[in-house]
Amino acid sequence: MKFCVIGLGRLGNQIAITLAENGMDVMAIDSNELAVNSVCDKVAQAVCIQSIDEQSLRDVGVDQIPTVIVTMGSDFETSTLVTVLLKKKFNIPNVITRATNENHKEILKLIGADHYFLPEKEVGIRLADKLSSPFMDLIRLDEEFCVSQIMTPKQYVGEQLNTINFFQKYNIHCIGIKKADNIISGDLNCVITEKDKLIFAGKNSDLETFVQQ
Repeated sequence: MKFCVIGLGRLGNQIAITLAENGMDVMAIDSNELAVNSVCDKVAQAVCIQSIDEQSLRDVGVDQIPTVIVTMGSDFETSTLVTVLLKKKFNIPNVITRATNENHKEILKLIGADHYFLPEKEVGIRLADKLSSPFMDLIRLDEEFCVSQIMTPKQYVGEQLNTINFFQKYNIHCIGIKKADNIISGDLNCVITEKDKLIFAGKNSDLETFVQQ
């Protein structure tokens, strides 16, 4: 798969490098030559464009890339204009843009961005969830539903998954067991051991009830 990352600050730099490490074909673009040089040996193509406009992006082939990530968070005007260009002029199927605030997010929604994110807000929520939650890891899917993992409660050590009906008892689904670095999913005959972590999906309130039993 091919991606383009426009804006190589700390966020864009990390996204570009991680995508490349995951085997993706990545073009990284910035107006700062030092920023471009910092990723040039880590991605398929790194390009310095002093003026990011329609012609300059066409010249390097951005109009042919199916997914473009715009991470110029501090430059509200440029990131908005680039998003419009990508959607309205290039008809890019998947445009993901970093928002600077909630108002910017609403503007991105109106101009057709496929996805938009507020990294500072999302990191803050994730950290607060981790600090205040009894779960080891928690991923919110929306305000009420999440996926999380917890250490095996003592009463389930030695049990097989097929002998425990978590959904009937607690309205939550056990979707896997993490044993050391391996995740086992779908094996109902798997025996739960003391050091295992159980991976659940369900409503936050139901998961809270489960861990407080």
